[in-house]
Amino acid sequence: MASFTRLIPISLLFLPKSLLSALLNLSLRSFPLFITLMDAFLSIYFRWRCGLCPCTVDLDDGSETTVNFWVPVHRLAGKPILVPVHGYGGNSRWQFLAQAESLSRSFNLFIPDLLFFGKSNTKSVDRTADFQASSIVEGLKRMGVERFSVYAISYGGYVGYRMAEKYPESVERIVIVSSGIGCSELQKKEQLKKIGRDPLEILLPWNPRDLRILMDLSMYKYNPFKWVPDFFLWEFIEVMCNDRRVQKSELARHLITGLGDTDLPALTQETLLVWGDQDKVFPVSFAYHLQKQIGPKARVEIIKDTGHAINIESPGLLNDLIKSFILGSL
Repeated sequence: MASFTRLIPISLLFLPKSLLSALLNLSLRSFPLFITLMDAFLSIYFRWRCGLCPCTVDLDDGSETTVNFWVPVHRLAGKPILVPVHGYGGNSRWQFLAQAESLSRSFNLFIPDLLFFGKSNTKSVDRTADFQASSIVEGLKRMGVERFSVYAISYGGYVGYRMAEKYPESVERIVIVSSGIGCSELQKKEQLKKIGRDPLEILLPWNPRDLRILMDLSMYKYNPFKWVPDFFLWEFIEVMCNDRRVQKSELARHLITGLGDTDLPALTQETLLVWGDQDKVFPVSFAYHLQKQIGPKARVEIIKDTGHAINIESPGLLNDLIKSFILGSL
C-alpha cells in the first residue's frame, strides 16, 4: 500500500480525510488490486498446497458451455474421487479455501466452478439446477471420471441433489450441507419474510452494507468481514458479484420464485446432511424435513455453535464428517 500512496499527488494529502477516502475507494474499485492479488494467491495455494491445477472442459453441446475444474495434478489410484460443489458468495477457490488442502490428502478432488462463477460459462438460457448438474457430470465424464462422491453446500446442494438423482450410476455417496433443497413453499416464504428484503439484494449485494448483512446472516461465531474496510468489500463485489450479475440473478430468481420441492424423489445413495445449529438462512428443521423426504438412507449431523457457512466457521469438523462418511467409518 505504501508504493500506491507514493503515486498520489502530494496535493491530495491535504484533502479532507473523507474526500481522500472516497477517491481511494473509487480508484481501488476501478482496479480491484487486493482481490486480484488474493485470487492469484489462491490459485498458487491450490496448486502447491493442494496439488490441484485448473482444467476447462468444452462440452460442445450446442450451448457453448464450458466448465472449469480444479483437478489433481497427479491422480492417485488409491484415493476415491470427491466432487465439492460450491454455493453463492464466490468461486470454488474462495469457498473451499479452508477445506481443500485437508480433503486433498484423502481424496482425488475434482472441484468445479458452477456456471457463471469463476471461468465456467454457457450461452444456454437454462438456469435450472438440473442444467448445472448435467454440465458438471458431463465435464467429469469428458475427463474420464465415471464414479465419484459429491459434497455440496448451500446453493450447491440443489445441484448436488440433482446430480445424485439423475446419475445414480455415477454418484456413490453424497454430503449435503446447509441447503434449502426440499423446503416447502410455506417454509420458503417464512424464511424470506424473516430477511425482510429482496433476497437478491443480499445474495448479490450492490454495496458493502448489503455484503455485511449477508455475512452476518451466514456467520455465528465470528464474521471475518466485520473489520474489513469498505474498499476491500467494493473490490469483492466488483469481482465476485458484478461479473455476469444478470445471469447469477437469474439463477437465484429461479430458486426463489420456483415451487417448493415437496415431491423430491428419494435418493438411492447413502446421504449425509450436515447443518450448523445456529443456521439463520436454513434452520436445522430444514435438515430433518429433508431427511424425511430422502428416505431411510439419509442421516443428519449437527455441528454446534456454527451458522450457515460451516465451511468457514467449522471446516475441520466438517472435513472430519465428510471423510468418515465417504470412507465408510461413519
